[in-house]
Parts: sequence; structure tokens; C-alpha cells
Amino acid sequence: MHKFIEKIKKFETKPFVVNNFLDKEEIELFQKLYDELPVEIDNKRQKIVKKKWSVDFNKELQVKYIKKLKEVIGDFEMDNPDTKDGTKSLGLFQESHMPVTLHVDTGFDFDKIIFKQTLLPLSDIGETIIFKNRFYGCSTTFSIDPEELAAKGYNNRSSEHLNLYGNNDFDKDIHTKYLGHEDIKNLKGLEIEMIFKWKLGDLLIFDRTSLHCSSKNINKKKLGFTSLTKKI
Repeated sequence: MHKFIEKIKKFETKPFVVNNFLDKEEIELFQKLYDELPVEIDNKRQKIVKKKWSVDFNKELQVKYIKKLKEVIGDFEMDNPDTKDGTKSLGLFQESHMPVTLHVDTGFDFDKIIFKQTLLPLSDIGETIIFKNRFYGCSTTFSIDPEELAAKGYNNRSSEHLNLYGNNDFDKDIHTKYLGHEDIKNLKGLEIEMIFKWKLGDLLIFDRTSLHCSSKNINKKKLGFTSLTKKI
């Protein structure tokens, strides 16, 4: 568990959206950057291609992005995993061909005061589900699927969430509309806080302690960019 949970909680807020965070030209710069970056991970099982924004790429856009983000959330430091060659990164591009399942991006260093997570849609089709439920352990993918629990990956795998949030059944109508890719039993005790409908230029900001996942609604593929932050 994180050591400074009370400090982390002081910075927690409800998720919110910054409309038109990027203009048309900036969106195109991010899309071009994705094309230029080397592939870090090509996960055939999850059907996800991942690229990290190395600090060696497009420094002018880096300065602009960080400045605009600080105007919204205040002071922070980036807290993203390094690239495979060991350079710092500003975040992760993900090209997803199937929904991303229930997880949390709390990191693995329990001495940090983790802060906000951002999601920048770079395609117009998609939805991200943010739950009210919080988790203060390490980055974890939550599942009851034995194959997923046995899988190797960056995140820990666990079903411990089923013992944390009560026994209320998940809403069947919402499950059918948005979360059909998840076993409804895996969502026991969870309550939705926001359904973020992707729109080019908008920015979703939410706490790193919030459980979240994609909706089932993907039109062949979607592309997004996410950054993880910590307090200084």
C-alpha cells in the first residue's frame, strides 16, 4: 500500500473534462508524433500497440503540453515509466483494437504522492469509464478470469477488489450498453462516476487511484495518449 495515503487523498477530486484542450493544429502534431515514435510494446493477446513519448522527441510540443497541463492542475512532476532504452517519457500512446479492461495506474513506488492521470483522445470513437471506487496498492489489472490472472505484464493481476467494495450487483443495463467485454461478476460493488465520451481535442483528468476501463464500444481501433503525474 502507498505510504502517504492521506496526502494523496487531499489532492483527490472528481474526474473532469477540459474541452478543447488542444486545437486542430496541436491534435495533428500529436498524431504525427505517434507515427514517428518507435513501438515499445505490440501486445498480440490484448491487441494493443504502445509507444512512449520519449523526451528526445518534439521538445517544442513537450513545453507547450506541460505548460497547458499546469494551467489546469497546478504544479506536478511527470511520473511515467521510462522508454525501453532508459530515457524519460511524458506518457504513453495506446492504439487499442479491443477494450482495455478494469485496472488502476497507481505505480509501484509507494513513497510517491501520486496525483492526476490524463487521457487525450486522438481518435473520435471511444468511451472511458471512471469508477467511484479507489485503490491504494500498486498498478493492478482486476479480473476473475484465470487466464488473465496468470498472464505476465507490467501490472499486477488480482481479484482482491471483490473483497473491497461490498456485494452490490452491478447495473445490468449499464453493463449491456458499455461493459459487455467485462464479466459482470468482475464489477461487483463498483459504481460509475463518469462515462467520458471521446472527442478530439478534449482532455480527461482523473485521480490515479480511480479504477477505470474502456467501454466495449470501439470502431475497429482507437488511439489515445495518457500521462501519469505525481506531486512535487
